[in-house]
Amino acid sequence: MAAAQIYNMLMDYKGDVTVKIDGIAASAASVIAMAGTKVLVSPVSMMMIHNPATIAYGDTAEMQKAIAMLDEVKESIINAYEIKTNLSRAKLSRLMDAETWMDAHSAGELGFADGILQRPTGNEPEAEVTDDHAPVLFSRAEVTNSLMDKLAAKCRIQPPPTEPERSVDSLMERLKLIKQHI
Repeated sequence: MAAAQIYNMLMDYKGDVTVKIDGIAASAASVIAMAGTKVLVSPVSMMMIHNPATIAYGDTAEMQKAIAMLDEVKESIINAYEIKTNLSRAKLSRLMDAETWMDAHSAGELGFADGILQRPTGNEPEAEVTDDHAPVLFSRAEVTNSLMDKLAAKCRIQPPPTEPERSVDSLMERLKLIKQHI
């Protein structure tokens, strides 16, 4: 379900989204990649698609519910693949049934990728950087601090007094407080 939310957020973005696969985009990551306006794959990357899976417990009725849920999840995944690839639903279903692994060329041929990443030649004109398009720089600590602040606000936990730089220990303490309120 998290992959569906990420896919939807990327699809809702008003600008172009370029997805660069530089390793493996397997399972849910392949669904997320389908939200790209342009999907570029490394020459040595892989993509894998397969049927959804779950663990179920219970009687026959519970097992039938799990099967029905998996059928619906598969259909929703096929929706994303179909929009990007224009392949038929039947072909996509067969590829998922077979747990299909694709190298960069196969992903492109089947429509899961739009191109293969190339090494810069050094002859490309240097792009002018404006404030609107300046690269976004971040640190892991700043991202973590921002996430912790949002979680604390959602749980209505008062933030600690302003600290010049938060330590791992202070972040762990805040995380414990958040967990207690969830």
